[in-house]
Amino acid sequence: MKLSATQLHTQLNSQPLPPLVWISGDEPLQVLEACDAVRQAAKANQITDRTVIDVDAKFDGAELIAANQSMSLFGDRQLIELRVQAKFSDKGRKALIEYCNTANPDNLLLIISAKIEAAQTKAKWFSQCTTLGWWVPIWPIERYQFPNWLQSRLSAAGLQADNDAVALLAERVDGNLLAAKQEIEKLALTQSGPLTAESILQSVSDSSRYTVFDLSASFLTGDLALSLKILNVLSGEGVEAAVILWLISRELRLLVELAEAQQAGQPLMAAFKRLRIFDKRQKDYSTAIQRCSAEHYRQCLINCADIDALVKGQVKGDVWNAISEMMVAICRPSLTVYQF
Repeated sequence: MKLSATQLHTQLNSQPLPPLVWISGDEPLQVLEACDAVRQAAKANQITDRTVIDVDAKFDGAELIAANQSMSLFGDRQLIELRVQAKFSDKGRKALIEYCNTANPDNLLLIISAKIEAAQTKAKWFSQCTTLGWWVPIWPIERYQFPNWLQSRLSAAGLQADNDAVALLAERVDGNLLAAKQEIEKLALTQSGPLTAESILQSVSDSSRYTVFDLSASFLTGDLALSLKILNVLSGEGVEAAVILWLISRELRLLVELAEAQQAGQPLMAAFKRLRIFDKRQKDYSTAIQRCSAEHYRQCLINCADIDALVKGQVKGDVWNAISEMMVAICRPSLTVYQF
């Protein structure tokens, strides 16, 4: 059975534990907290023994089968944790199927893995796992959800914060849930009374984290301030300008194709499907093509060749300044006539 993270906590409090729980996702804090909730529920159900098995490329399932069949020295129920660090081999998948068919009712199997790809969810062996127990895919918190998430965590920590304080905290720990948790714990220990923007400014350091794909979302939606902030963070973390330029060029090519399709009277949804732009990102692209014409994005794409020359050292200049100017051209075309 597939559950959300919220549903998992409800099920753990209201339903008997299944033989198997699979937690998957790439957001460390949420995965950790979901696993801790399962461990606490196991302990509450007198599952006190624990066996941890790392799944690497050499995993053949023998340890899993042995753990399933073994009895604890003191007869305790057993929590078996599979920490998946590589794709399951054929032997590993067969072992999982065997476990599902012969699961010891005294045991609980907790599988912890990175995000599950769509193709894997359709596999027979994976279906057997989700039929036997619960699968909990953990998804990153979207930017628009982040302030509410922070407000909920602050309230749980016994803290009150006005909207400005929450907004500033969201900016300072953007994309970094572990840092958000640590800052809230620190605030609970050091602050008294309602939190304001001033108290956040004095107490919380900037520990925001981003990926190049966060940069893509920000400039597609036209958020210039955020785009420049993310660009600064990425450059400070050592992300190469060539990688940033590759991302910008790719997005500009897609925008040109989408804008041209729209100008030709073609349904935008058909263009999204043809270009393999999935539902989650379609709103960002739609915003971008409403903001600028195909010709504008085409000119930006042409000017990427000038930035490429800077990256390769063929001409002199500040490549990061040039990329910043490109952000202005994409986000606020009315502010500049783009040229080098």
